[in-house]
Amino acid sequence: MRAPLRSPPGPGAGGHHQVLFALAECLPFALALLVLLVELTPAHVLYTGPLLVATPALAAVTMGPKGTLAATGVAVGVSVVTATHNHAWGGQQVYTNFLALFLVSAASLMTSSTARTRRENELNQVRRIATAAQDVLLRPVPSRLGGVRAASLYLAAESGAQIGGDLYEAVKTRYGIRMIVGDVRGKGLPAVRAAAIVLGAFRESVHYEDDLVEVVNHCEAALRRDALVAGALVGAGEADGDDTLLEAFVTVVVVQIPDGSPRVEVVNRGHPPPLVQRDGSVRFLMPATPLPPLGLAEFISGPPGRVDRHPFAPGDRLLLYTDGVIEARDRDGAFFDLSEAMASMRDRTLEEFLEGLRQALLRHTRGALADDVAVILVDRCEDEGHE
Repeated sequence: MRAPLRSPPGPGAGGHHQVLFALAECLPFALALLVLLVELTPAHVLYTGPLLVATPALAAVTMGPKGTLAATGVAVGVSVVTATHNHAWGGQQVYTNFLALFLVSAASLMTSSTARTRRENELNQVRRIATAAQDVLLRPVPSRLGGVRAASLYLAAESGAQIGGDLYEAVKTRYGIRMIVGDVRGKGLPAVRAAAIVLGAFRESVHYEDDLVEVVNHCEAALRRDALVAGALVGAGEADGDDTLLEAFVTVVVVQIPDGSPRVEVVNRGHPPPLVQRDGSVRFLMPATPLPPLGLAEFISGPPGRVDRHPFAPGDRLLLYTDGVIEARDRDGAFFDLSEAMASMRDRTLEEFLEGLRQALLRHTRGALADDVAVILVDRCEDEGHE
């Protein structure tokens, strides 16, 4: 989870890596240009043949087969120009350089093609694993849960990613319909691990805890328990040194829709408040007592939490979401107006609403989401007594 009102992303570690990668791609062509300058100036007494021979090998490291071919073409062109300019045709050195350039280029092309095939196979395997993990962690919610209809949406901000630090679940229990939406501080595998811990505790506790606050407490305890285990491993030198999870906290909103009761019960631990649409109007379900996220229970001075109750009658619509929605910015830095979007799509079905929300977010951010997005949308049915 990122801080609320964060500034537009700057050049972090990922940006530095991109700059270094771009410089590496330019290096073969920079070498060819250097050779050309040396050969066309009085400095041509220097022997530049090895530099040109190295260009396809350097290109194969970062640019793939097409880049290697381009670098080879540039090297051949520079060789022809310099040999003509220096009247070197007919000399043994010229043809030796061309032979060496040909051999290195052929080897570089084969190496680049093999490496690319290996990378594609590895990427396909990672995607299959990510898809399997998503099926376990972020499975779509059932379309019908007792007296409600539901649908879910997940958008990963990172290109090619399937799962991240956002989480959601909806379960039918003997106490009613129980749902959770949450957002883990941080990114990467530690965030996925924290999301899995919270989801596992929620899925287990919702079926035997009648108090919604106790369900949240179980999630808190599971997160802290795992952090203590990770801390012990780090202290014993048995971990890989990544102590990100030790600092993890998770904002969550846990909701219960009791069977046969026209209300919704909410426990909010530092998460953006749900939205409810009723009779054409949209309003936030603000917590009566703001509480810190999971993992920061030591900052709670009073009772460990309370259940807020709000009207939720047949025909009403409830929206749970993560801050990736409301913190999405356009080119001018303006935030996405979720309540306005919800009001404008009030007559759409659940699936049509989520598709419209997805398109609106991508238009607003020009396809560049800064954070993951998780959403659960729920309609209270008129015929809630029927499955």
